[in-house]
Amino acid sequence: MREQSGILTADLHGRTVYQARVTVDALLRRAGGGVYRIRLIHGCHGGTALRDFLRSEYAGHPRVRQVVLSPDGGTTDLVLRSFS
Repeated sequence: MREQSGILTADLHGRTVYQARVTVDALLRRAGGGVYRIRLIHGCHGGTALRDFLRSEYAGHPRVRQVVLSPDGGTTDLVLRSFS
């Protein structure tokens, strides 16, 4: 995990859905006022289980305003607030 300019980034390659849930929930708890986005790198060539899980699980999360999939399908961003 790394933080850069208000974006927390985590690489989820090789993790199960359960491991991804634990990681993302920890990131959501850790995200302070300076974090406006959580970027989750999951890839798309090894299957879509993580991508689909992230979209369905966190679209309705109270801290997540929007779930954004990258054009190549390899990353999912959880938008916590607007960047201003």
